[in-house]
Amino acid sequence: MFFDVIIVGAGPGGIFSAYELTQRRPDLKVAVFEAGHPLAKRKCPIDGDKIKACIGCKSCSIMSGFGGAGAFSDGKYNITNDFGGTLYEYIGKTKALELMRYVDDINMAYGGEGTKLYSTAGTKFKKLCMQNDLYLLEASVRHLGTDINYVVLENLYTYLKDKVTFFFNTPVDEVAVCEGGYKVICKTGEFTCKNCIISVGRSGSKWMETVCKIMDIPTKSNRVDIGVRVELPAEIFSHLTDELYESKIVYRTPKYGDKVRTFCMNPRGAVVNENTNGIITVNGHSYADPEKQTENTNFALLVAKHFSEPFKDSNGYGESIARLSNMLGGGVIVQRFGDLIRGQRSTPSRIEEAFLTPTLNATPGDLSLVLTKRILDGIIEMIYALDKVAPGTANDDTLLYGVEVKFYNMEVAVDQRLETKHKGLYVIGDGSGITHSLSHASASGVFVARNIAEE
Repeated sequence: MFFDVIIVGAGPGGIFSAYELTQRRPDLKVAVFEAGHPLAKRKCPIDGDKIKACIGCKSCSIMSGFGGAGAFSDGKYNITNDFGGTLYEYIGKTKALELMRYVDDINMAYGGEGTKLYSTAGTKFKKLCMQNDLYLLEASVRHLGTDINYVVLENLYTYLKDKVTFFFNTPVDEVAVCEGGYKVICKTGEFTCKNCIISVGRSGSKWMETVCKIMDIPTKSNRVDIGVRVELPAEIFSHLTDELYESKIVYRTPKYGDKVRTFCMNPRGAVVNENTNGIITVNGHSYADPEKQTENTNFALLVAKHFSEPFKDSNGYGESIARLSNMLGGGVIVQRFGDLIRGQRSTPSRIEEAFLTPTLNATPGDLSLVLTKRILDGIIEMIYALDKVAPGTANDDTLLYGVEVKFYNMEVAVDQRLETKHKGLYVIGDGSGITHSLSHASASGVFVARNIAEE
């Protein structure tokens, strides 16, 4: 079968590519290939009762399927160039922000109306952070919530399903150059197209690496972020989250000069498992519906690690640490901050006696047996620094879940059109190593679709 455009991956980059193509060139024949399930069939079997831990589904419904890994996230769209990727280096800061705002408009039109747009600009907390050797990054943050984010995706799929051909549960084995364009090879057959947009997200990092190697597309190693997810009573961070919702705070450790940052803050949210290529890591969600909210707030503390020659496999390093956690804890490990500081493992009885009810059923243990001393030192220093702006962060009963790892694809060589050395072959979203967020990935999809539509 021939298509004008084939999109590999139905995450935010792929969805917004398809959406923009239908808006600007409804005459084009467009197909989307997705390894996971349709949105309605994305159901994680963990129910906390009969199934309490990951059972290793063939296709992880949390990580794959329509909406990508962001489908069950807390639906935060950060409109900023300060974090979330380096898309602006390719298309310019003004254009990047313009496209992120355009994506926000679409989300509002497809079910997100009424959700709040927060901003860190001009906030008093920036001064408070600076006075305590912390730096608050500026951004506008649209919080949809996991529930409203799902509604937006449902509505987008309803719009797209009759205009675009979707192939679900159809992982692409290979992309190859052919006469007049590209050939996409799956177990179900071969499909050809003039233009191909690859948007496979972080979970497709190994596949993307193979494609680049076969097609001789240059790449360079990216970083990996390793750390823990912190859970504490919502009241401790309420003065920050009520006004800012998400606060991206960066700290430079005096001991090593490493940067530690807060990431994915979820006021009154829940800690959840993630399965990336068979490795169980931790993440967090939050809901707009008050009935689904909890008494706790969670956020990640991540240390960025960059590697130089001769080591190139930054993701492999992160995977090895996550596998060690899985080996010791059978999945995610949880530890009280007080136990960590005193050099003792947490036990089920210590967790039960804490003045905090965990939102994830994790294995009590000792994170110092998993994380390297340098990373753990940075996390501990950051917790004490945050305790100065949010007193109570360093309480004994603060919970640390490990490990949280953010895998970044190696950075694929593309030009200012996000096009590879092969004309008509584009790489976008987190799979490109250029974007690291919902907003940047979505914006990159719109950008490439407009380029194709104008040709």
